[in-house]
Amino acid sequence: MSANTNDSPHVDSDLLTEIAIAYYQDGATQEEISKKFGMSRAKVGRLLRRAREEGVVDITVKYHPVFSEKLEQQLIERFNLKRALIALDQPDDKTQRQQVASLVSSYLATILTDEMVVTVGQGRNIASIASHVGVVPHKKCRFVSGIGGTHRSGNAINADHICRLLAKKYDGISETLYAPAYVEDIRVKEAFMKNGTIKETLDRARRADVALVGVGDMNENSHMVKLGWFTPQEIVEARIRKGVVGDIAGYDFFDSQGNQADTMMSDRVIGLSMEELRHIPTVVVSAAENSKALALLGALRSGVVDVVATSVSNALTILNLDQQMK
Repeated sequence: MSANTNDSPHVDSDLLTEIAIAYYQDGATQEEISKKFGMSRAKVGRLLRRAREEGVVDITVKYHPVFSEKLEQQLIERFNLKRALIALDQPDDKTQRQQVASLVSSYLATILTDEMVVTVGQGRNIASIASHVGVVPHKKCRFVSGIGGTHRSGNAINADHICRLLAKKYDGISETLYAPAYVEDIRVKEAFMKNGTIKETLDRARRADVALVGVGDMNENSHMVKLGWFTPQEIVEARIRKGVVGDIAGYDFFDSQGNQADTMMSDRVIGLSMEELRHIPTVVVSAAENSKALALLGALRSGVVDVVATSVSNALTILNLDQQMK
């Protein structure tokens, strides 16, 4: 087969695809391709570059597991962690959450024992752990909601819903926190906190052996904004005026140094605080999305986290940011 040697920008995508397949899939050299298609090696090089730029070829670096292990060890040493669970990078957030969830599920299977109490947070990352398909040993654990619930549109990521899935998965029992996750007035929150049933559940959550929670980033399009907890303006103001980079377990907000931040959003969530989580022996934080690297750094610097689960990209970014922001 031959092709017009004119180096026109209008080379059709079929030709780009043929050349890309020959080079990247079949292992042909640029010299072999130039002879086959009747064009110079320089033009082959330019077309291969165009194939990458136009998305005909998508190059993804697959990290060797040994590389992930080295990152895990660096995170453990840098932030004084018990474990770091690092998943290889995936092409989209949903697949990335599933990969991270698989690692967390395997870790839980090794540490959970009968009669343990597990405090459970909310969010898509924690929900992915509960819905992860895999064989796990049955443990008579109690999974307790560490935060209240949201309205129906947030049901799949509610702590209560996640607790029920985890209890079914491990053949344990679940306990609901019968309160809303969010209230508009601190006086309403104080009234809920005085309720005997709510107080009993939160006390049990505080005395848990393990906490399983997520980390949120300060994004005006975040799930908390979509649920109506906070306005985009409140998120932006907290980020700009207070230096807030994220929240842990949907409750407390913190800056990049891990310091708890006092914002207008404080005291509006019913659940466990950072300080209460700090007293739980093993706090597992899971956050897969690449947008959460800075939030994860703040969470790790807070001293609350014992085990972190995330992606290779996030791990690299966290380590680099920590070095740059000392």
